[in-house]
Amino acid sequence: MITFTCCFIALVVGYFVYGKFAERIIGVNPQLKTPAYTMQDGVDYIPMPTWKVFMIQFLNIAGLGPIFGAILGAKFGTSSFLWIVLGSIFAGGVHDFFSAMLSLRHGGESLPELIGRYLGNSAKLFMRGFTVVLMVLVGAVFVAGPAGLLASLTPEVLDTSFWIIVVFIYYLLATLLPIDKIIGKIYPLFAVALLFMAVGIFVMLYVNHPELPELTDGLANTHPEGLPIFPIMFVSIACGAISGFHGTQSPLMARCLKNEKYACPVFYGSMITEGIVALIWAAAATYFFHEHGMDENNAAVVVDSITKEWLGTVGGILAVLGVIAAPITSGDTAFRSARLIIADFLHLEQKTIFKRLLISVPLFIVGAGLLLYSQKDKDGFDMIWRYFAWTNQTLAMFTLWALTVYLVRARKLYIMTLIPAVFMTAVCSTYIFVAPEGLSMAVGISQTIGLCITAVILVWFVFWLLRYKKETPNAGKDTL
Repeated sequence: MITFTCCFIALVVGYFVYGKFAERIIGVNPQLKTPAYTMQDGVDYIPMPTWKVFMIQFLNIAGLGPIFGAILGAKFGTSSFLWIVLGSIFAGGVHDFFSAMLSLRHGGESLPELIGRYLGNSAKLFMRGFTVVLMVLVGAVFVAGPAGLLASLTPEVLDTSFWIIVVFIYYLLATLLPIDKIIGKIYPLFAVALLFMAVGIFVMLYVNHPELPELTDGLANTHPEGLPIFPIMFVSIACGAISGFHGTQSPLMARCLKNEKYACPVFYGSMITEGIVALIWAAAATYFFHEHGMDENNAAVVVDSITKEWLGTVGGILAVLGVIAAPITSGDTAFRSARLIIADFLHLEQKTIFKRLLISVPLFIVGAGLLLYSQKDKDGFDMIWRYFAWTNQTLAMFTLWALTVYLVRARKLYIMTLIPAVFMTAVCSTYIFVAPEGLSMAVGISQTIGLCITAVILVWFVFWLLRYKKETPNAGKDTL
């Protein structure tokens, strides 16, 4: 429990120290009017209370990642704790906060448009399609899990298929209606359920005081299937450390934030909060695997077992409701983000319900098709999930490189995003070669190729940096 406690304290301290440092680097200006006022449209651009914006942002980014991802990542041992802490503080928090700040300064612009501003038109065009695909994957993979859990809690006649239809109807309403009509009203309640679950498990960790791995035991890989820590663990634990999906959600709340001074608490703070949730579940899962064996691959079974054992019947039900709410509230905003991304690059206003339907209906048809495939093929869901996981981290990689270019042009401390950008490049490029859905190559060869690709990209960046400094020696700071 010593390592767990130190990691928890590190996350809290990281917010107050590194989060505030990041706030000074980016340069918050409380005097600037935010898009919530300058572009208010009553649908997507609506000023909302800061506490509510935080709750929505937290639920938007939470999903299954900090729970299911942390549970599966816990199989790798103590290194999972370190990745959650270091990733949340130095990568995920900066990624979410800086992307939100750029969106605030560019009228609530969507992530692909922001990436295009700093990586060029080719990157913009690619990221438009890439990000929409990711959003539809999120919407599809975050339906089956909650629907299955709801079916287990209700009469047999209300089976998984019934709840899938219900969730999709909810998705459609949440995507089309103004953000304060459904999302703004029910998300705070869902957030309370999710936080209750995390706090309950946190308290029971100290009550039961289970035997957990310590740093003094080393960082040995304890995964029963022998999967390599690098890069598999860094893709498995995504939302609990860094996630490209978060960058797609930041503009949603950037369009509702009343003042820039709240950006760090909302965006960096949400990531740290999610890191804490992931750390708690990683620790609880470690206890479960120690007591029940390491052969359980269904994270939902682990959640159900832990909550019922530690929180009792009522607490277990509330906890499961939190697990149900988390992915649903990420799935609906994924489709909403996809709608806004498409609307941005088509320059299609969204005040008219017909134009919202024009974009949303095709998205839901594609999402339903993916879900149907995942239900018919026994390995379909796992395959879609793995593609989602890699796509998710690759988007984070692109966002970090775009943020690095911005910081260079703004004459700011670009090393803050350069280091995590290089690291995530190594993770994503290696994963392609080693993953079963990739090329399934040997671990050593995959890691060597991945590191070589990363080195080439880093050298490319250095040459660009030297040329940029030579061509613009007297350029002033970026006003952003």
